[in-house]
Amino acid sequence: MTEFADRWGLGPDKYWLRGQLPEEKVTFDESLGVWQVTGYKEVLQVLGDDSFSADSTRLFDVDEEQAKLIKGDMAQMNGPEHIHMRRQVGKAFSPKAMDDLELRITKLGTELLDKLAGRDRFDLLGDFIDDLSGILFSELLGTPAEHRHMFKAVDQTMDADVQMSTVDQGGEEYFDSLLGPLLPLRDFLGDIINERRKEPKQDLLSLMIEFKYLDGTPMAHDEIINFAVAVLGAGHLTSPILIGNTMLCLEAFPEQYAKVRADRSLVPGMFEEVMRYFTPATTSYRATDAEAEVGGVTIPKDQMVAIQLGAANRDPRQFPNADVFDVTRAPNQHVGYGRGSHYCIGAAMARVETRIIFNLLLDRFPNLRVDPDVPPVFFGSPEFTGVRSLAVRVD
Repeated sequence: MTEFADRWGLGPDKYWLRGQLPEEKVTFDESLGVWQVTGYKEVLQVLGDDSFSADSTRLFDVDEEQAKLIKGDMAQMNGPEHIHMRRQVGKAFSPKAMDDLELRITKLGTELLDKLAGRDRFDLLGDFIDDLSGILFSELLGTPAEHRHMFKAVDQTMDADVQMSTVDQGGEEYFDSLLGPLLPLRDFLGDIINERRKEPKQDLLSLMIEFKYLDGTPMAHDEIINFAVAVLGAGHLTSPILIGNTMLCLEAFPEQYAKVRADRSLVPGMFEEVMRYFTPATTSYRATDAEAEVGGVTIPKDQMVAIQLGAANRDPRQFPNADVFDVTRAPNQHVGYGRGSHYCIGAAMARVETRIIFNLLLDRFPNLRVDPDVPPVFFGSPEFTGVRSLAVRVD
């Protein structure tokens, strides 16, 4: 199983890609001061247990400036407040909205692919999918599409080679590395929000201005920005990374690629298998609000817990032949999008977007394959496993 990881130059930190899972599913990493949960059923327990809080920042001495950059982030909310906020933003991802999205992706994707006519190779992300996703999210949020390059700030947070740590100010450094690159994007979104206050439109930023907490309190200006950044972080890069990862899987397993070419009905299941086999967002965090027992191990109160989604998706107790990439795998209850109340709110959009984009690509380029002469470029974060640049050939 090391062949796949070695083929694409992935480091030893992606141990699950090498078929190397720890025997103990719950362990304490002294070097980071973080509990590691790697087993499937153990991960499900943490994701579904109220003893584990999404507000992991409370374990650190976050200063006033940092707090301003965090409050309002839905990923840090818990309980009824979190559910309430999800319901409000969920209007943007309704079944009707997804139906409209299908038509828009098909039209826009066709136009962008037309621009690639005559080329025998291109960067799948940089020359196509990044633009497609950027335009779609510009239209969703209500920002000018010509300024979609501002969303690249989210990319930078995924390139930070830093891990969450409770040792020696590690948490503060971690949050600084994630929040710092977002400052220009925050200013950009803040200006658009101010415009929408004066002249609301039919877009997500206008909708967010109307968001209220459970007690009826409106979200503050900075909180709306944080909410918008969280939506971008959850959705803007999902499709580009997932499609890039999919091409690497299909290149490494040509017999599976042949199955998909022969039967396009396998495309949705193929993406679910990529989410399991080559999970893009590999790590999530929780903080214990109370002492909890997981996998027979007691985790004390006020501890940081790393939920290793990538490792859980390779747990042979849940997935027979877990290290085999199989586009026909069923059932496939992976945790690539999370689980429970914090299940990825953009999952439905990602599924629609990736399905249509991939079919458009194969319709246009039946022999699409990874360019063997140009190595893929991966994001640098140890918490993600995804390509940021992928050269492909169409001959």
